[in-house]
Amino acid sequence: MRQRLAAVLALALAVSAVGTTCRLAPRHAAHLPGQSAEFVPPEPIIPWAPRHYIAYRADKPITVDGRLDEAAWQAVPWTDDFVDIEGPSKPVPRFRTRAKMLWDSTNLYIGAELTDPDVWATITERDAVIFRDNDFEIFIDPNGDTESYYELEVNALGTAWDLFLPKAYRDEGHAMNGWDIHGLRVGVRVDGTLNHPGDVDRGWTVELALPWAALRDAANTASPPKPGDQWRMNFSRVEWKTRVDRGRYAKLTDPATGKPLPEDNWLWTPQGVVNVHYPEMWGFVQFSSRVAGQGTDLFAAHPEDALKWMLRVLYYRERAFHAAHGFWTDDLAKLRLAAPPLPGRPWPPLIAVTPSLYEASLAVPGGGRVILTSDGAVEAFR
Repeated sequence: MRQRLAAVLALALAVSAVGTTCRLAPRHAAHLPGQSAEFVPPEPIIPWAPRHYIAYRADKPITVDGRLDEAAWQAVPWTDDFVDIEGPSKPVPRFRTRAKMLWDSTNLYIGAELTDPDVWATITERDAVIFRDNDFEIFIDPNGDTESYYELEVNALGTAWDLFLPKAYRDEGHAMNGWDIHGLRVGVRVDGTLNHPGDVDRGWTVELALPWAALRDAANTASPPKPGDQWRMNFSRVEWKTRVDRGRYAKLTDPATGKPLPEDNWLWTPQGVVNVHYPEMWGFVQFSSRVAGQGTDLFAAHPEDALKWMLRVLYYRERAFHAAHGFWTDDLAKLRLAAPPLPGRPWPPLIAVTPSLYEASLAVPGGGRVILTSDGAVEAFR
């Protein structure tokens, strides 16, 4: 815990040295602003079932040009197609999106394919608000504590916006816009014509190399990872509805307000709520020692991750209870948690409550505990 706080403090000091570039990042519908303790984060409307992916090794450095044509890329599978941020009960996305991953001792490589009949982008300034264009977004929580995580957004011009979040917005977090992924490489290839209404494009591909050295800033775990390690990650696509106005793309607007219609948010693993900043719902990426194309590994679920989710449900209920009554409680019946959120798992938790905070924990089968604190952090200790 002390190492984590020290790493976050050091990173915050480094970012603050950037000066005026360390501005708070504006948010769109899936990126809600910092919230007070009395804000009640809604519970996801879908069961907890994050998707997972096995990342295999590249046997040689990847040329980052947006083509995804190296043999290593051809040897690894795509993710499942992206779905609506809220889950399968919502309409199937209008356009297909999928991604794949590779890694080596220097970089994490991410490739994505976004079908789109009208490819457009306008933003060329680094660290501008990229989601005002259609974009592809990456979220990375290396140690799965739902704190100290990274965000990267890229448009079809290859313009990037990278952020560091010490805490999720629901826990009064604010993004550090001055943090950069030093050494980031971005490649984009448009299959069609960019910013040219009147024809039909096929889409665009994006290819990225994220250096482990940059992701080490606040990873609080090995970076590069060790074979078998799992990081929590998610991918998102923002897609605006448009029309053609005097030969240019323009966002559709609400006639009553004149403001753009809400954007679509399509994700690799759904959130169950219109807020991508629920790291507990992100997918699992497991890193393999195998070279791409030389065998496959099975995904190995860790028992502590299910326990983290159960304590996260307690977190939602404690936040709602505190907003209603002004204090925390250790009474599971009042939290509607007399039964475990996931049947067959260890329950009940140990809960310690003071006037200003609480802590809850569950024993991990085989040794150790998973601990949730009232600031939203959840960690496994062995």
